[in-house]
Amino acid sequence: MRDEQGSVPAARAESTRPASGPTPQGDAPVPPGAPLEALSASEILDSLPAPVALLHGPDLRITYVNDAYTAAFGERPLGAPAAEAMPELTELSLLPLVGQVLRSGTPRTVKSRKVLDGHSYTVTCTPVAVHGPEGADEEGVLVYATDVTDHAEAAERLRTSERRHRDTAVTLQRSLLPQDLEQPDDLRIAATYQPGGTDAAVGGDWYDVITLGAGRTALVIGDVMGRGVRAAAVMGQLRTAVRAYARLDLPPHEVLQLLDVLAAEIDASQIATCVYAVHDPNEGQLVYASAGHLPVLVRHEDGTVHRAEEPPGPPLGTGGTGGWTHTSGTIPLPPGSTAVLYTDGLVERRSEDIDEGVASLERALSGAVGSPQVVCDRLIRSLGVTADHDDDVAVLVVQHPSRTGASAELFHNASLDLLGGVEAAPRARAFATGVLASWRFPVELRDLGVLAASELVANSLQHGTPPMRLGLRRTDRRLIIEVTDGDEHLPRRRQAEPADEAGRGISIIATVASSWGSRRTPGGGKAVWCEFALPG
Repeated sequence: MRDEQGSVPAARAESTRPASGPTPQGDAPVPPGAPLEALSASEILDSLPAPVALLHGPDLRITYVNDAYTAAFGERPLGAPAAEAMPELTELSLLPLVGQVLRSGTPRTVKSRKVLDGHSYTVTCTPVAVHGPEGADEEGVLVYATDVTDHAEAAERLRTSERRHRDTAVTLQRSLLPQDLEQPDDLRIAATYQPGGTDAAVGGDWYDVITLGAGRTALVIGDVMGRGVRAAAVMGQLRTAVRAYARLDLPPHEVLQLLDVLAAEIDASQIATCVYAVHDPNEGQLVYASAGHLPVLVRHEDGTVHRAEEPPGPPLGTGGTGGWTHTSGTIPLPPGSTAVLYTDGLVERRSEDIDEGVASLERALSGAVGSPQVVCDRLIRSLGVTADHDDDVAVLVVQHPSRTGASAELFHNASLDLLGGVEAAPRARAFATGVLASWRFPVELRDLGVLAASELVANSLQHGTPPMRLGLRRTDRRLIIEVTDGDEHLPRRRQAEPADEAGRGISIIATVASSWGSRRTPGGGKAVWCEFALPG
């Protein structure tokens, strides 16, 4: 069809037949096997099932249309300008393209962004030389339209299915995340989850906040490596398991070891990363363990930012391959500081190393002030996360506020070392009575607190070993009483027989207190605690 210069030879493009009517050969189709050199350009184009039109000159006058074009768009008068006689080109926004091809001499193929009479077209515009009526060649454009309606409809059905699948995954993902974050007495917390853009499959990012009792709080963030509904379902199972294991009040690395085994049982083909951290207001630090996750960042009151330094252990679901195990580390979280836990979608970019992304987050955090939600939003903006981001993002911001004035008066701590054997019991009762009176508690609550302290101390003196300590703590919402000793055997509540002289202490505490519990402490000891909700 084209000569060495890429143009249709003039001898083959000189047809001036009407837009409809018999071909030069009559109405008979081109015979099969006819030699190419025996056919004119119009005969070849007439035999094509796709609409074809030939335009020439600066005003793009109609030189030729084939039968398929006429069948698709109707008769078109030869010699008329396309802008006037071919409204379909205007409706499909193709006239500017045809003019560009005429001026540049460069062929172009585009998929029409519009639908005409229920049909979608892919159109190829090719520059050609047209043998005009005066015998001189003119520049022209051959317009070849392919009906891709079936393909377009199939593609739209696929996109609709993908959107539906993604919406299902996003809905499942959001439903499995905490709807209302627990707000501990001593911390202020906010979190953000943002799914990836519409072209990104939903992942398995999650976060959680779990109050453990005695003022302690577990903070969790994790990321299942898979995508879609399956990843969201695995995430939901892991989050539920974390909450169950947290109630055991184990050290962070032991919680991750239990999760590691469970993750492999849930789906051996999908692994996850996770950070599990515990905040104790009496210690002013986070005790944490990481399963292949990015480091926790802490911003101090002076604006300096520190990374958690303990190396991460193996991701969940790998079973600690090669003897690689989880360990617990600590990072200070004093009053006035802010901790940030996050997933890799916040800092990972294809164009840079992930360490550069973490460094960018550190710089953004160093200048981030305000409430936890304000800090959350600022970090999202500073790291360039938009609605079209290519990965899920979860961020958990935890602040340990500095308290002054009236607010500080609502938070107090007092402790007493229990020395000297059985004579420590009356000293403990006297200490608890004086402290609770100085905190101006109502008489009824003060009496219950003294009773609980007495029972906890008596239980520790009978069953525990030194060193022993009684601790009292009040917040704006509760009174916490805790006794620690050097024995690791945890007490359990049991039904004492009428003739038993002991065994009722824990039952009494469980009856009078709002909640109680126990946990092992580092170094082989234990802590037994109870809480009372403050009135009002």
